[in-house]
Amino acid sequence: MSYSQEKSTIREWAEDDRPREKLILKGANSLSDAELLAILIGTGTRHETAVDLAKSILAAFDNELQKLSRTDLKELMQIKGIGPAKGITILAALELGRRRLNKNNKEKVIINASNTAYDELAGQLIDLDYEQFMALFLNNRNEVIEKYVVSRGGRTSTVVDPVLLLRSAVLAKAKGIIIAHNHPSGNPQPSPSDITLTGRIKEASALFDIQLLDHLIITNNQYLSFADKGML
Repeated sequence: MSYSQEKSTIREWAEDDRPREKLILKGANSLSDAELLAILIGTGTRHETAVDLAKSILAAFDNELQKLSRTDLKELMQIKGIGPAKGITILAALELGRRRLNKNNKEKVIINASNTAYDELAGQLIDLDYEQFMALFLNNRNEVIEKYVVSRGGRTSTVVDPVLLLRSAVLAKAKGIIIAHNHPSGNPQPSPSDITLTGRIKEASALFDIQLLDHLIITNNQYLSFADKGML
């Protein structure tokens, strides 16, 4: 089939398939969020196209992909036109996006700046509606030797025991630690308790000849680094 014949055939596609046509002709980055979502859900309803249904889904989450990424199947199915199959497809695509952020490379990751620490941790800290505290244990070449979930808590706080954290670091033979937690509120500024806890962990780490290299506070679209801000 020649290109001209293929293009002519594509233009005869049903309205639900037109985002696919646009992707073929112009590339995926030319599509809007609604058009990409329409490709995932495949078909609309008797009264609206797939794109219209996709717009309804986005509107239910204030047109914010971050809010959509925190949904579950039950909530998605409350939207008219979304059944189990469409809902599962959306959730699977969102999970793939998270896993891309949280990729597990075969080669050891070297942490040489706050942004590389963020890249290593963001996949497990963004899109959560509760606080989670994590740590990266590093060797003397700043290679990640272990990624450790320290604690999980509620929407505004989580309890961290520096003794248990340092015990795990010593067992991992770590020479450096980077700690991180998320703020579901979206505000990356540290609380007084965040600052106090950082100081306690820094002091405790030094007793074991382990250096606390940074503390990241991560939200869905930004992060704050204690090291970058001169707060360590």
